[in-house]
Amino acid sequence: MKVLLHICCAPCAVMCVKNLREEDFDVAGLWFNPSIHPYGEWKKRRSVVVQFAEAVDLPVIYEDKYLLNDNLKLLLEGFDKGKRCEFCYSERLEKTAKIAKKKGFSAFTTTLLYSKYQDHSAIISTAESAATKHGITFLYRDFRPLWGKGITESKKMGLYRQRWCGCIFSELEAEKDRENRKHT
Repeated sequence: MKVLLHICCAPCAVMCVKNLREEDFDVAGLWFNPSIHPYGEWKKRRSVVVQFAEAVDLPVIYEDKYLLNDNLKLLLEGFDKGKRCEFCYSERLEKTAKIAKKKGFSAFTTTLLYSKYQDHSAIISTAESAATKHGITFLYRDFRPLWGKGITESKKMGLYRQRWCGCIFSELEAEKDRENRKHT
């Protein structure tokens, strides 16, 4: 079965790709992450996905749209409604489902399901909605048990490991959290 894996970043993809291949899925990646800010961080994460893909022979579709104004508008709307992350999930997973259907994949999934910091239930709900809308299967896998192993493997591979999810709000929250831990 051909599966399109939305890749938020290379370190999160390491164990997802390995796990899916162990299940005999034919995996390809999709890089589409317009909410990563600033632009320099977006470019860095994209280049690490290229590095990872070459190292593990993973075909990747690159949707290189960095629409700062449009994305900030969505993030602010989500922030105002207390659903910033859900807006981000929707933007990414809608695109993944649409491309998977268009390119003849049997199913799609996402590395967002790997992170213990993401809202797992919201990701599932959003992905299932996108799957229904675009007439394609959402392949659910709980990749979170692979978290520790993925960190070890990504470090062995020398992959850049970012310190926040991606959006400007998550960067601020992560920095504040690090500062608070220093003072406790």
